[in-house]
Amino acid sequence: MRGPGPAIVTRLKQLEGHLEQENPVLLSTVQSFRELDTVAYDMGLLGADESYAMKIPWWPLITILGTFSAGKSTFINHYLGLKLQRSGNQAVDDRFTVICYSSGSNSHALPGVALDSDPRFPFYKVSGEIEKVAAGEGSRIDAYLQLKTTTSLALRGKILIDSPGFDADAQRTSTLKITDHIIDLSDLVLIFFDARHPEPGAMRDTLDHLVTSTINRTDSGKFLYILNQLDTAAREDNPEELVAAWQRAIGERGLTAGRFFTIYNEEAASPIPDEALRKRFERKRDTDLAEIHERMEQVEVERAYRIVGTMEKTARSFPEKVVPALQQMITRWRKRTLIGDALVVLLIGAGFIALTRRLGQWDGIRLNAAWWDRLTASPTSIYFTALVALLLFLAIHFTMRRISAKSLKGAAERLGRQMGIRGSLGDAFLSNTKPWRSIFSSTPAGWKRRNRRRIQRILDDADRYVQELNDRFTNPSGDTVAEPSPAPRDEGHQTAVDSDAPAAVQAVKTD
Repeated sequence: MRGPGPAIVTRLKQLEGHLEQENPVLLSTVQSFRELDTVAYDMGLLGADESYAMKIPWWPLITILGTFSAGKSTFINHYLGLKLQRSGNQAVDDRFTVICYSSGSNSHALPGVALDSDPRFPFYKVSGEIEKVAAGEGSRIDAYLQLKTTTSLALRGKILIDSPGFDADAQRTSTLKITDHIIDLSDLVLIFFDARHPEPGAMRDTLDHLVTSTINRTDSGKFLYILNQLDTAAREDNPEELVAAWQRAIGERGLTAGRFFTIYNEEAASPIPDEALRKRFERKRDTDLAEIHERMEQVEVERAYRIVGTMEKTARSFPEKVVPALQQMITRWRKRTLIGDALVVLLIGAGFIALTRRLGQWDGIRLNAAWWDRLTASPTSIYFTALVALLLFLAIHFTMRRISAKSLKGAAERLGRQMGIRGSLGDAFLSNTKPWRSIFSSTPAGWKRRNRRRIQRILDDADRYVQELNDRFTNPSGDTVAEPSPAPRDEGHQTAVDSDAPAAVQAVKTD
């Protein structure tokens, strides 16, 4: 039976230490994640250095997506109140940038390996995912990621991710893979478009990936679609038509959720001579910016629901996805093994007949009978012959079991990715092909009654966690209740930071 390694045990304790002050509800979920890990260890889905709790970011996460020159960096700098990201009309940064708060006096820029090697951040071991879609690119993680720290209090308690543009990207396949990864993890996604491009139809590929692929998601409400730099439309005869063209372009992709905003940055805006038009543009901009900033401030709440939702989704995946997938692979393995057994036995039988015929054992019925008489004259000979035949068959059978299992591991991994299963379905499948397990067993290894009860208990706890979160933020009865007090902030507190972590990484505060 597998179990968590020392590193995972330490990280979970550090995580609990942080959540004890910040959010007691989320503190309880760590124990539920431990229960999930136990089931996954038993079934072979997770290794000793893995935990479901370490596969999700525990910080509120905001992602900024969009095209080149759509004003993403200008928006980020304005939100932070300082110039952290480079901005311009051309592509000025072709990497994903993770931005988080630091209590230090200066900002720092760290290479992508700082993110790929740190389980506290949303890009932990993403180099392996890049390698799967683009061979050789996983070792070039610094070309895809960087970590920046900022002293801006606006970002305290949150993580912001700035993405490269989607058009004209030489590393498009890997970039889209990373984009899909962070979209899944994010609590809020801001998608920027450039109002200076009057023909949204010319950006069909970008719209398809940023809009079409998101509309059927259960969390589609976390997407905000922003038409930026609207000040450039003020000189048009009918600026409203430009906005309507973008709304139609997005609507044609079937958008039914999310919000559409129109904004511009006053510091980088073109002058609007018509005072009445300028005031109308400013009112619309200020209203939309206020709503966007309010959503960005609310990610703390959305983060809590997201983590509970992830826990529940992972628990449900065991009976709904993992077990059926393993049963499917076990059936394929059993069929392949039995066919292999039959073929090898037939070949051995044919070889035996050919050899005995060559030795003259089949030359006439009388000789055959004499040969059989000699063989059966002693019972010991019969038993010895049967034992040799049995041992030969077992050797053949277990060899075929092993060969068949190895040949199907890759298919199991692909099936796991296709079904969105967290963990290694290939390793879990191999756990079911051990020599001591019957080839005719239909119940996957580790899926015992005790673990089924664990999963049901986790699902019951998920409902309770949601109710506790609702109690913190809602009051349908109208009774007077005490507001949940904010978590105390300890200036010296570090969140789940290893004592031997690099000093630059330890400077990152994400309280």
